Amino acid sequence: MVTEDEAMRRAIALAGRGLGTTSPNPVVGCLLLDSQGEVVGEGFHAYAGGPHAEIVALAQAGERARGGTCVVTLEPCDHTGRTGPCSEALMQAGLRRVVIAVDDPDPVASGGAATLRAAGIQVETGVRRAEAERGNIAWLTAVRRGRPFVTWKFAATLDGRSAAADGTSQWVSSSESRFDVHLLRSTVDAIVAGVGTVIADDPQLTVRDLRDGSLAIKQPLRVVVDSHGRTPEEARVRDAAAPTWIVTAAEAGSGPDGRVDLHALLTGLYGRGVRNVLLEGGPTLAGAFLAAGLVDRVIGYVAPKLLGAGRSALVDAGVGTIADALELDFTDIARLGGDLRFTATLRQKPTDHPPATGEADSGAVRPPQE
Repeated sequence: MVTEDEAMRRAIALAGRGLGTTSPNPVVGCLLLDSQGEVVGEGFHAYAGGPHAEIVALAQAGERARGGTCVVTLEPCDHTGRTGPCSEALMQAGLRRVVIAVDDPDPVASGGAATLRAAGIQVETGVRRAEAERGNIAWLTAVRRGRPFVTWKFAATLDGRSAAADGTSQWVSSSESRFDVHLLRSTVDAIVAGVGTVIADDPQLTVRDLRDGSLAIKQPLRVVVDSHGRTPEEARVRDAAAPTWIVTAAEAGSGPDGRVDLHALLTGLYGRGVRNVLLEGGPTLAGAFLAAGLVDRVIGYVAPKLLGAGRSALVDAGVGTIADALELDFTDIARLGGDLRFTATLRQKPTDHPPATGEADSGAVRPPQE
């Protein structure tokens, strides 16, 4: 017999298998228990337009689900989109009880819990809520704010340098860290870089297997923030390995300095179905995103090296005095080869006023950047 808490832990692990392939939908995992508490079905949402986690689990369980319990990481949907409502499917299957980790913040799809209760089904919410939120944080944040969840990724030496004085930067980090970056890329919908990085380093910005150099089947959208259209025609980001959007100020909108408006950029990405963005290169673009309050998470790969000079990993983040320093909370620290990888979230200041659920994150008006 499996407890509902144990079943939810398994459902959260299943949900993670959909990272990088479900947008604009969330990642969701589901377990079905029969009336004796035995697992009779499980599933996860694998790709947008495909069957939802509950439907996959119901197909496995068949009649064994009748009188049992559905344990699911996100409130079952209550609308008809590319698939039918999961609330209706659960009712037709004869479930006695539904256990939910997180309420659905999407006003279009939410309401499943109320529908199930109205049909006489027992519904409990909040089981392992915090853990399920962490596993689905990008989608939840995007829906609540109306813009993609943004992770800034950088690699630097112990003294904060991303390149040496002569401009060389390969390789600041270890092979283990570089492999980890490709795993990280595989979980996002878009990779964003500035035109300066494209011109200086000519990155391909794709997901690759570092053991044999092969490309992954699914590639994130490559986004180049290029205010004045300077991306070279021969740049690798223009190849056929992945889709690319060269974002100019003329297309996305600009601020007083004529550079791409970053709020408008994220709004445009959200409209394209992008919910999870990885911000990679370079220090000026990263500073502009941070100054605009548009970074949600930071992942840093810190190598045990000292340079003493060269390009900094970050410049001009809108901080003029120590009292205005951007503060972070570490959520994970790990060792990769000889490097340290840290993951941290931006700490809200007392003066910050986050938008209510469902509202767009307007943010303060700050200089856009490329």
